[in-house]
Amino acid sequence: MTEYSAQAISVEAVGAVLRDELAHGDALIGTISPILRHLLANDEHSVFGDEIIARVRGMMSDVARQLLDQLAIGGGTGEERDHLPAHIAGLVDGLVGHAGFLSHVHALALEWQLTERLQARLALDPVLSPLLQALIASSDSNVASGAMALLASQARFAQNQRRMQLPLNELPGDLVHAGVLAMRGHAGNDEEAAAAAELAIRASYDEGRSRLGQIARLITAMGGGATAALSITHAGTAMFISALALGSGQDRDMAVLATNEGQLARLALALRAAGLRPQSIEEQFVSLHPQVALPPGFEQLGSDHAAALLSRSAAYPGV
Repeated sequence: MTEYSAQAISVEAVGAVLRDELAHGDALIGTISPILRHLLANDEHSVFGDEIIARVRGMMSDVARQLLDQLAIGGGTGEERDHLPAHIAGLVDGLVGHAGFLSHVHALALEWQLTERLQARLALDPVLSPLLQALIASSDSNVASGAMALLASQARFAQNQRRMQLPLNELPGDLVHAGVLAMRGHAGNDEEAAAAAELAIRASYDEGRSRLGQIARLITAMGGGATAALSITHAGTAMFISALALGSGQDRDMAVLATNEGQLARLALALRAAGLRPQSIEEQFVSLHPQVALPPGFEQLGSDHAAALLSRSAAYPGV
């Protein structure tokens, strides 16, 4: 999406260009999980970047330690929190083998990387965005209290990312279930400890109180005003990504990937499908990819057409 002829281009032609680039992006996404698994297993340097690999490994290990903690408590040895490295590694292997789990943790690492880059380049606060600040000041007490709760959650997310940690309660429900299954597999014949650990994990879990649950609830409560969350400099990285996912009908982890350089067509189509005007989409590209221009004729592409192109994408998280 960097070089195009200045001559007029039909909506069919621009659609074909975007469809081809989307297919290329699909192919790239299809390689992510296998490459990540290889790198996590072999400690190799790669184009993924040492920072991303280290953060994914750190978060996976942290989840494994929490599961082992619960297993120890369930078995009546809760004071034993110094788990053997081999036990942590074995449980991490089980988590890495779950494509959705690996995709989600990778997406969180990418989200934080983007957050830090925008802080360095645009002085965008990683915790308190202008939109969140406005919601905190809302006259609607429910909105204001929800925004305050999100502020605290986003601050914890920033702290956890710096420490390469991922609390179990911040995982989506299906991944908590995947973690429990991996823990049960590790427990072997100690069914009583595994059952007690699972009961404790599920009893303390509330997806609605997670950071991502709070963001989704706030954006939904904004109604027609949710378009404001599609400005990354106004909403901040976290709310922007969630708004992009909700508005375009994509999985949030896929919306994170859409912000990467290899997924420019996906980002443009997602923003258009979410209802953003072409001029506003250009503004988001200036913030995210200042060296990239939208293809000539993009302004002719309607939201429905963009959504249709996006829906035919073959890429899904965990491919």
